[in-house]
Amino acid sequence: MEMQGKTVLITGANSGIGKETARDLAKKGARIIMACRNQETAKAAKEEIEKETGNKNLILKKLDLGSQKSVREFAADILKSEKKIDVLIHNAGMALAFRGATSEDGIELTMATNHYGPFLLTHLLIDLLKRSAPSRIVIVASELYKLASVNLDKLNPIGTFPAAYLYYVSKYANIYFARELAKRLEGTNVTVNFLHPGMIDSGIWRNVPFPLNYPMMGITKLFFKTPEQGALTTIYLASSDEVANVSGKYFMDCKEYELNAAAMDMEKAKKVWEESAKIVKLTANDPKI
Repeated sequence: MEMQGKTVLITGANSGIGKETARDLAKKGARIIMACRNQETAKAAKEEIEKETGNKNLILKKLDLGSQKSVREFAADILKSEKKIDVLIHNAGMALAFRGATSEDGIELTMATNHYGPFLLTHLLIDLLKRSAPSRIVIVASELYKLASVNLDKLNPIGTFPAAYLYYVSKYANIYFARELAKRLEGTNVTVNFLHPGMIDSGIWRNVPFPLNYPMMGITKLFFKTPEQGALTTIYLASSDEVANVSGKYFMDCKEYELNAAAMDMEKAKKVWEESAKIVKLTANDPKI
């Protein structure tokens, strides 16, 4: 589907599948808001995409999803400057290896960036998305959720070892978030779908330390998808007429896939939502979903 007149907000659009998503949707004529933490690489990506596509309607904004202050400042800026958001793509992510870290809010950094940041941002932008309906929310999750579980008693899992495991946990949390969000948005004409992009040769693996990085480099080059291939399902969910009225579904290779039984547990999804609202400190003045 052509995207002329559509405004698409993409987190982590400076590299990997986020950059390729921005490139493709820019070719389709969309107005792209590139929400990125690393402004230097984002500026280079923006210039590259503009030169290749001829689309000068790309806007670069600073966003660090690991910081609740940054998320709130970014959302306030968007609400002030934008009349509509047709598609919100939660793409940005990080994977730590063995070096555990916490955010400035005292939250384990992988979970803060991959789950709590998107959770908070969605809440802050939801009224704009509703006013923009029909609109879409696309969440990049991962099939690697099957390697983990979400511990309701430790949703701020500081000290978990190895830290790489928390990437899988964060992707599981993405799925619970997406399913509960879709349920709460029924009847609003705002759809929510989530996806596994495939195993991608992208910058998300840059934190794998020596000596594990050597075999990882070989594996990624031989068996992983390129970022261009990995972006295809995100692009499909953001732009295809085929999924215009589809919500709450899991996709892989542009096809709907089944989740395992545990991921279908809506009671647990609700509990993850309620605890996440506490962790991001939603207030009475914040929009409700």
